[in-house]
Amino acid sequence: MLDDPNNCAMCTLNQLRKATRAVAKINDAALAPLNLKSTQFSLLVTLQKCGDIPLSELANVLVMERTTLTRNIKPLMAKGLITSKTERDKRLRIICITQPGKQLLLEAEPLWRVAQLSLVKQLGSERWSNTMHDLDFLTQQAQYL
Repeated sequence: MLDDPNNCAMCTLNQLRKATRAVAKINDAALAPLNLKSTQFSLLVTLQKCGDIPLSELANVLVMERTTLTRNIKPLMAKGLITSKTERDKRLRIICITQPGKQLLLEAEPLWRVAQLSLVKQLGSERWSNTMHDLDFLTQQAQYL
């Protein structure tokens, strides 16, 4: 039975990961001309939105472990798309999007938008909107379990 929460085949985490991989394939294909992964695009978008931000705070915003985030930012730093600086307290790393990072983001947004709107069209606006609200709610609730 598909709606049985006791059915291991309906594990919430497994279903979310499958959905994430499927959507990532669509976005990765759209961003491939810029040699940019969907995860990197998301990180650049978040940095653009948040501005200069401590690594630990960025990890919280992304609901990600600091060690995983550190691994994910290394390729972007190597490409000069983001940079880090330290404050007086050398333990505090501030992550910043660079001008080349902002420029790449401007080039990537139209490619991402095509993929995004294609997915929204496939799902229908109402289902997509409901899914976004449900995922946001799930994210918020899961952080307090």
